[in-house]
Amino acid sequence: MKTARIIYNPTAGKETFKNQLSDVLSRFEKSGYITSTHATTGPNDATYAARFACEENFDLIVAVGGDGTVNEVINGLAESDERPALGIIPMGTVNDFTSALNIPNDLDQAVDIILNGKTTKVDLGSMNGKFFMNIAGGGKITEVSYEAPSKLKAVIGSLAYYIKGIELIPQMRSINLRIEHDDELFEGEVMLFLIGLTNSIGGFDKLVPDAKLNDGYFTLLILEDVNLAEFAHILTMATRGEHLKHPKIHYFKARDVKVTSYEEVQLNLDGEFGGVLPAHFQNRREFLKVRVPEEFYEQLNGEETEYSLPDPEEADI
Repeated sequence: MKTARIIYNPTAGKETFKNQLSDVLSRFEKSGYITSTHATTGPNDATYAARFACEENFDLIVAVGGDGTVNEVINGLAESDERPALGIIPMGTVNDFTSALNIPNDLDQAVDIILNGKTTKVDLGSMNGKFFMNIAGGGKITEVSYEAPSKLKAVIGSLAYYIKGIELIPQMRSINLRIEHDDELFEGEVMLFLIGLTNSIGGFDKLVPDAKLNDGYFTLLILEDVNLAEFAHILTMATRGEHLKHPKIHYFKARDVKVTSYEEVQLNLDGEFGGVLPAHFQNRREFLKVRVPEEFYEQLNGEETEYSLPDPEEADI
């Protein structure tokens, strides 16, 4: 018999999952799984639960919650030499990772994908011993996601990030950074840098247009020092996927990134506080096995397509 361990945040999704847990367990049982559950009790508990599930040789681990819960589960999985497949039921505010995997924010459909979809391998990022599946970054602007109060996020969703962002605008300033990416070097005044694995970041689905989840490369975005008007314009361009045309945006592909600074710079990993610089980011190619829709599996593992950067001279800036 196959075994599954469901690790869930009991407060996520206004307790929707907890109220439907018996139905979910019944569906897993009918699909041939012996299933047990673990309700998280606090920070990092999902990591410990995932580590235990690996030690007990479960065939499948299911993470139920938002990107924060998924990140914790992945950090427990990543420590194991024998990593079971991961299924995800999105119950968070933004759910960037499942959005990138084409997993809908619907409990029944997400369960169907876990039970009847396909298993694919996707890249993970590591940073100073921690793992992330979606985005890492640094700079004053990146503090928005974890400074937005959790109660506010629960009520109004991703809009909370932008409300908090408006509050932080007067405090925004650039930081002098040294960013080594593979065999290249960038030095200068930076508002923020983002190291992405997927194309869905902070509710923006066009921020990284050519992100491929299993190619072994990060997408590195660097925003130089800009004034408030420039920043607002770039943000508007990002909603249309046109921000890469702006001359203050630098865009690179890299497997290995090292970032240092003479001043303290906070880091963000998958929307949560991730420590401070210096930091060494490494792409772990096809490190995670995850259940995805069949059509997404075919799309991800089909023929690779080349992407050319937009010509800055054609930009309306």
